[in-house]
Amino acid sequence: MRIVAVGCEYSGVSTLIDQIDRWGKSRGIHHHLDDHFTIPDAYHLVAEEQQAMMEMLPAIKERFQRFQIVYHIRVLDRHQHCLLGGFHIEEAVYGPRYYYPGMNVEVREYEPELPDDLILVHLHARPEVIRQRMESAPHPQPLVPSCDVDEILERFDQEVRQSWIHRHFEIDTSQLSPEQLLATFFEKVVPHLDSKDSLIRLLSP
Repeated sequence: MRIVAVGCEYSGVSTLIDQIDRWGKSRGIHHHLDDHFTIPDAYHLVAEEQQAMMEMLPAIKERFQRFQIVYHIRVLDRHQHCLLGGFHIEEAVYGPRYYYPGMNVEVREYEPELPDDLILVHLHARPEVIRQRMESAPHPQPLVPSCDVDEILERFDQEVRQSWIHRHFEIDTSQLSPEQLLATFFEKVVPHLDSKDSLIRLLSP
């Protein structure tokens, strides 16, 4: 199962792919998981390295992110079970707005190279729910300011609708616990799985 989960910060992207990863491990399924497309990379870098990443010049950030996308196309090709949080859709939304303003980024050119069985999951929540999550559980390095939430939600919706990935669905996480989110994911993903993922059909909760 190859999954790209996307959505506005605090919509539940990391929560979902972490839940799927734990579910897989409990059943002997190992997913290659990458959730480090948002600058700074909070997964693999210490605080000093994260600060250096945020201080990179805009043109360097753009080049680094572009290289990340190309590299992870190879990752998707090499791993049957793969979980990516954000990936190229997130870059189309966040890049020109927060990382390298004024620079053009075209992500559609990468999509013909993606595996045919890739599934795109769009997570979203009501704006007031996103803002409440921001206040109650702020990220160490938050990216999206409260005043941008409505527009960022709309931009993710636009990018998902324009995507050429034909296996896709959305989940409204506004009222879902992490356990309910995983269950909802499996309810919605099964029709998009192919014959190679028949085991997941049997093991899904």
